[in-house]
This record gives sequence, C-alpha cells and structure tokens, in this order.
Amino acid sequence: MDTQNPSAPPRAQSRIAGKNHPHQNAHARPAGVIHDNTRHTTRFTVIGNHLAQHPELSGLAIGLAVYIQSLPTGARVDIKTLAARFPEGPTRIAAALRELETHGYLRRTRERTPGGRIVTRTISCNQPGHRGTAADTPSRPARRPDPAERPPRKRLPTVPEPAYPSPTLLGTAADLHDTEHLAPGVAAWLERDLTPTAVQHALTADLPPEDLRRPAALLAHRLAAQLPPPPPFRAPAPPPDVRHPLQNCEGCDRAFRSPGPGHCRDCRSDLLEAA
Repeated sequence: MDTQNPSAPPRAQSRIAGKNHPHQNAHARPAGVIHDNTRHTTRFTVIGNHLAQHPELSGLAIGLAVYIQSLPTGARVDIKTLAARFPEGPTRIAAALRELETHGYLRRTRERTPGGRIVTRTISCNQPGHRGTAADTPSRPARRPDPAERPPRKRLPTVPEPAYPSPTLLGTAADLHDTEHLAPGVAAWLERDLTPTAVQHALTADLPPEDLRRPAALLAHRLAAQLPPPPPFRAPAPPPDVRHPLQNCEGCDRAFRSPGPGHCRDCRSDLLEAA
C-alpha cells in the first residue's frame, strides 16, 4: 500500500491553474481579440488610443484620420481626392471630415495665393488640444478664442420677395428650405409657376466639390441671381355670379332679385322719368 508523504503539498496546490493543462486552459480562456503583433521598424505611424478608441467618432472618421496622419506633408486630402481613394462617396467623406473638425483632429482654413486664388489649407492634429511641431516641446494647449473676439458674421445676400406673399406660398417655401431668411426668395420662385422639385434642383445643382462654409449664402445668391422671369400676364377670372334673394317690388308688387327691398327695374325707370 502506498504511503502518504506528509511534506508534499495538497493536490489542489500541486499546479498553477491554466498552465499545466493547455487543453483545459483553452476552454477556460475568455472570448475576445487575441493580438498577434510584430514590431514595426519601417513605414509605420503612431496613433493615439484617444483616436483609435474615440467614443464619439464614426468608424469612417477614425479611418480617415489614421489615413491622413500617415500621409506625407503636402499630400492632397480634399473631398474629391479622398472619394477617389475610398469606396465611400463624397457625402459620407465630407460628413466624416466634419466629425474630425468638431473633435479637433482637423483644422481647415481658406487662404489666398499670390495669384489671387482661394485655396483650402488642411492641418492634421494627431493630439487635439496641442499645437506646434516636434521642436515645440513641451506642447501648449490651444487657446480657444473668446466669442467676443470673433469677427462679426457677414450678413446673407438679399433674396427676392414674392409679389403676393400669401401664407400658403410662404409655408410651401419654408417646407422646401427651412430657413427664415431664404423662405421669401423661394416663395418668389414658386410664384413664377415653378414646382418645388424644380426649385430644389436649381438651387442645389452643380455645387462646389469642397465643403461650403456658408451654404445659406450660396443659396441666397442663387435665389437672387437666377430668379426666373414672371409668367405671362393672365387676366383674373371673372367673379362668380351672385344670385340675390327674391324681393317684392314696392311699386307693382312684382318679384325681382335684389340684395334688399325696393323697386324693380321698370318702376325705377318710371320714377326717374317722373323726377
């Protein structure tokens, strides 16, 4: 009969759980990602987890930010170029770029070249809230401009006014372009016998490829510059026949139609002749 060794540890302590039995460990391993990483030595970009795991950015916005940060300085990152590179269309790419602007990963400014052209300059920020180059260490948080220091916003261009601003016409215009400033201009177009679909197409066709800083200003300009001519004059429809109630003539007691009591046509003629 075997004898026990009092100095041996209990069986429950004879192994470290999950290491001596690999098959048992495979079943006990929790589900989830397993990283098979290899260290990069060339052609890599350092991306912060604040971007890769951002809780509010869409997957497309995160992917575009990673792609833009991996590009060399001077590479084109306008909407048209990105739409040619990725399967997503210009509309989704423009929306993703606006997400990155909102969260500080992109800054876009307009500058005038020596030749007079207006170009858009895009600045990619790998860590929002910090500005400068590698020589600017340590980086300083960006100062947000005081709303009182911002220049006054330019007023929108004047839009045409309808000749007869009826509530129904203005209501249809507001449904088409839900902007208080633009609604009278749209009503002026609808007044010229254009359908809402035709007005929508005229105002939104052939838009610039880049994002518009003030879409309402462009629409106001088009409303005034492309206003179609008024339709040909149409004579107003004659008023409907009004049938007055029957009255008894006070002179001959004959029935005639009139808004109130009095004399018929014949009796009125006799009275005039007598007078």
